[in-house]
Amino acid sequence: MTRRVRLFAILGVVALLIGGGLFVSLRLLGGLDGIPQGDLFGDGGQPSATGQTSPPASPTRPPGSDIKGPLNILIVGVDSRERNPNWIPRSDSVMVLHVNKNLTKAYLTSLPRDLVVNVPAFAPSNFGGSTTKLAHAMSYGAQVPGSRRPSYPQGFQLVARTVSRYTGIPRFDAGAILTFTGLQRLVDSVGGIDVYVDQKVVSIHRRPDGKQRPVCGSCDHGYSGPAMTYNVGRRHLVGWQAIDYSRQRYTPGGDYTRQRHQRQVIKAIIAKTFSAKTATNPVELNRVLKALAKTLTFDGRGRSPIEYAYALRRINGSDLTLVGLPGSGAYSGGSYIGENLGSVRTSYFAAVRNDTVDAFLRSHSNLVNKR
Repeated sequence: MTRRVRLFAILGVVALLIGGGLFVSLRLLGGLDGIPQGDLFGDGGQPSATGQTSPPASPTRPPGSDIKGPLNILIVGVDSRERNPNWIPRSDSVMVLHVNKNLTKAYLTSLPRDLVVNVPAFAPSNFGGSTTKLAHAMSYGAQVPGSRRPSYPQGFQLVARTVSRYTGIPRFDAGAILTFTGLQRLVDSVGGIDVYVDQKVVSIHRRPDGKQRPVCGSCDHGYSGPAMTYNVGRRHLVGWQAIDYSRQRYTPGGDYTRQRHQRQVIKAIIAKTFSAKTATNPVELNRVLKALAKTLTFDGRGRSPIEYAYALRRINGSDLTLVGLPGSGAYSGGSYIGENLGSVRTSYFAAVRNDTVDAFLRSHSNLVNKR
């Protein structure tokens, strides 16, 4: 058997890790070239100081071979409401992916959508700045003066600036916007995923047959009728189930539980894509690539997805660590205003900035999601 070549293509949840000696094949197929790219940071795709270097001196070196670590990648998930092009999006999921200097290990953590943050003033949308929930940064940034239609890349810019202020990460090396509808298609494209459901989750939004539950103004959480239930244990989830499971926050642990489940779903997608059934089958692979192209918009600051695919080829599913930061409700005058992360977040993001996450987690193993 020839040596396996692993590659990384930004997925949104993430980032998407694909394995199986397919780097050359994907280049020939042009699969990663179909992933939409945009200026998500508002700087015209200028390379970052930490993640990029000058082009390779030799034309024979693979594209991306000069990308150096450490890398920090910002992933923002939005509910795009595709049937309503004028829908103002919110950032329902915000994740920071850190890759170590050697480009051999990755760490994924989430920020609560209701995290209380200082959102800076943003001239492109005429936003004056405010202390509010993180989810609103996308909403305020995406509004285009004189137009009813929002700009998702413009909204991402304000999310990136807000997260940079909060975490102290001065600059992200790449970014991606994910849509939940696209992620559903992606899960279905790999034939569903296997997830260990770590606590009972009752859906607010879906019936057991997958249809939407009827809206009911006087009912618990605004919906009525039979609800889809995810019981503890190893479960096979199709697309709508995976997204539904990862959306639920009215469970013990609230939004922190939802964040953990979102990270679990991402890792399960990665594991399924690594499987021989997908990685060695051109038909399956093409299906995944087509779904991926409809799932995300990527900005590598002047670098393409195929370059990142090569740079992160040594990372596989077991090299991705899921990190959960604890927090609690924030109140003002007795009223709930959002969430605050605990003090450990300061040390964690310092470790991210200094590329010492592995050592930090050895002394804070309670932050690592075991499943």
